[in-house]
Amino acid sequence: MGERSKGEQKDLLILEHAVESTVEGFVTIDEHHRVVFFNKAAEDIFGYTRDEAVGKDLNDIMSPSCSKNHREAVARYVETRVPRRIGHETEMIATRKNGETFPALISFSVTEVNDKLFFTGIVRDLTETKRLQEQIMRSERLAALGQSVAEITHEIKNPLMLIGGFAQQLRRTISDEKGLQKLGIIIQEVERFERLLAELREFYLPSSIASERVDIEDLQEETLSMVKKECSEKNVKIDLQVEKGAKLVEGDRNKLKQVLLNLFKNAVDAMDQGGALSITARPSGENVEITIVDEGCGIPEADTEKIFAPFYTTKSHGTGLGLSISRRIIEEHKGGSLSVESEEGKGTIFTITLPAYHDVSGSSGGDKG
Repeated sequence: MGERSKGEQKDLLILEHAVESTVEGFVTIDEHHRVVFFNKAAEDIFGYTRDEAVGKDLNDIMSPSCSKNHREAVARYVETRVPRRIGHETEMIATRKNGETFPALISFSVTEVNDKLFFTGIVRDLTETKRLQEQIMRSERLAALGQSVAEITHEIKNPLMLIGGFAQQLRRTISDEKGLQKLGIIIQEVERFERLLAELREFYLPSSIASERVDIEDLQEETLSMVKKECSEKNVKIDLQVEKGAKLVEGDRNKLKQVLLNLFKNAVDAMDQGGALSITARPSGENVEITIVDEGCGIPEADTEKIFAPFYTTKSHGTGLGLSISRRIIEEHKGGSLSVESEEGKGTIFTITLPAYHDVSGSSGGDKG
């Protein structure tokens, strides 16, 4: 074959640059299953460098099941020249160098050069696509479930209010001790169901998060005052510290109060024998980190992530939605997170991360008066 003209060389350089710049992985093998081309995207997708891949058998960079099927398809085409997968897209599970599997979309083509066959697989990593699809499906499921919850809670709420109201009226008209005790149970159970309905609506029909300047020190003091009586009864001592630069956060004041109250009440409930409830706010880069530490019974290691699951609770009177709602509220704040560390018998640490407040000029709100 003669030398290529300058125009042909230029065209080849443009083509090579285009293939190198694409987000799809290009892997070309010969009819003996050896890799002859491996572009930058393929390196990123599979985790192998070009030097590690080129010249090697394709077996070395594919999962055993994929490699076996691919080798058989190549051999079949070499023998029969009848395409089966060539020209079609196939979704499969591929494997990276580190052993991690991932969903991939692969299309195949074949080229004959100087009586030699070369097979090219164009690979697209579907990990992010699958994640987004699952997120959309989950949102659609939640929206449909939310609508059902709204309709059900509406139907249940009205008769509950009637039952509770009549029970209150009856309690004022009878003097029988056993009858009063039974009415008291009815009223307590109605109140419990009303709380459950309210939390179900909160969980499945979340409202939007406001973005405002929140004095986290004042908010924590205000919220702690709501559990002051319980702390006194259980001999729980409170220590609140807000470091310089951690006084102001950006978020929804009412929602954050709901989260803090839930975490404070959980901490106090865990300390039947008394102890210390330590709350610290400190700056952390562009965020404020709030830690809530109790000296209570702690959480078994196997349960530390379960506690954020809907309806999971270790309390006889709990709904199991408080921490799920709290985590969702915090995560709906930009860069927000809620995590837990605990050791059974040695207490629990909840850590909240929230964006620090910045004024209009872009400087941090810090501890301005």
